[in-house]
Amino acid sequence: MKLFDSFWELLTYDLGIDLGTANTMVYMRNHGIVVSEPSVVAIDKRTKTVLAVGKEARQMIGRTPANIAAVRPLKDGVISDFDTNQAMIHHFIHRAHSYFGNSFKLPRPRVIIGVPSSVTEVERQAVIDAAKTAGAREVFIVEESMAAAIGAGLPVEDASGSMIVDVGGGTSDIAVFSLGDIVVDNTIRIAGDEMDQDVINYVREKYNVLIGERSAEDVKIAIGSAIPLKKEAKMAVQGRDLLTGLPKTVELSSVEVREAIMTSIYQITEAVKDAIEDTPPELLKDLLTSGLHLTGGGALIRGLDSYWTQELNLPVKVVDDPLSAVARGTAAMLDHIELLERVQRSWNELV
Repeated sequence: MKLFDSFWELLTYDLGIDLGTANTMVYMRNHGIVVSEPSVVAIDKRTKTVLAVGKEARQMIGRTPANIAAVRPLKDGVISDFDTNQAMIHHFIHRAHSYFGNSFKLPRPRVIIGVPSSVTEVERQAVIDAAKTAGAREVFIVEESMAAAIGAGLPVEDASGSMIVDVGGGTSDIAVFSLGDIVVDNTIRIAGDEMDQDVINYVREKYNVLIGERSAEDVKIAIGSAIPLKKEAKMAVQGRDLLTGLPKTVELSSVEVREAIMTSIYQITEAVKDAIEDTPPELLKDLLTSGLHLTGGGALIRGLDSYWTQELNLPVKVVDDPLSAVARGTAAMLDHIELLERVQRSWNELV
């Protein structure tokens, strides 16, 4: 078997994939992140032809004619459109293999994909089938929280407690680890996308203006925060006046954006508290020292670590490069097959 794997290593690149609701990252073994693009596909609704994937497709959101749809094939971390998702994975696998230009490598990789711990067996199998149809010769599924912890360099195999909170686009994955396994886990389908919707709802209710998803996300990234800022900021956003139907510009302050997104942050905080309450006392004692590690796009919300330090009575640390933690972890597991197999067995027992 090892000889067979060595043969394939000469012909293809093994990949770790963070198949996110908002963004997909592909980590190539020994080469780092080679793809980082929005999880968006533009299709012609009449012919079902894929017109664009990733960054190019995201630019089309809210701007397409009637016959073209720019869609996200994943919702809340799971596949909502199998054919479109398969086309997206196929595109990213081939994009990764063309990273070095005229490579003789074949797009037949061994792939590890991170998914939320809350997915069902049917949803898990759909990811496997989509990846195999897209060209993967072998597919492993791991929980995003485990992948994020490994990518963040946490000592998950030690006899001590480690905690991770991965706030992505569709889900927030919360887990406590010890001895190479997950002791406590909690996943809620509230994360970055819900915060974007919070901003949309706030602007509609306060200003009677409808803004798009992209605009809401841009505002959240630019001036969103979980605590008051030393210097509050403002940002203009364009939308449609719901009274006149005409274009209108609204100036939002960071105070307003914070008020909007705290609706989702409160719910994520409660889920984290639930996980802490379920943690065995001996591991909880470890967490008082090791703290909570924050990954995912949500880790970039200004002051979220400080807010949680105060709310949870635990030290909270944003890991280095939080956006790529899951992708780095999936790729790292290719070099730790024993841990990967143990994770797979644990998963199979759960589902």
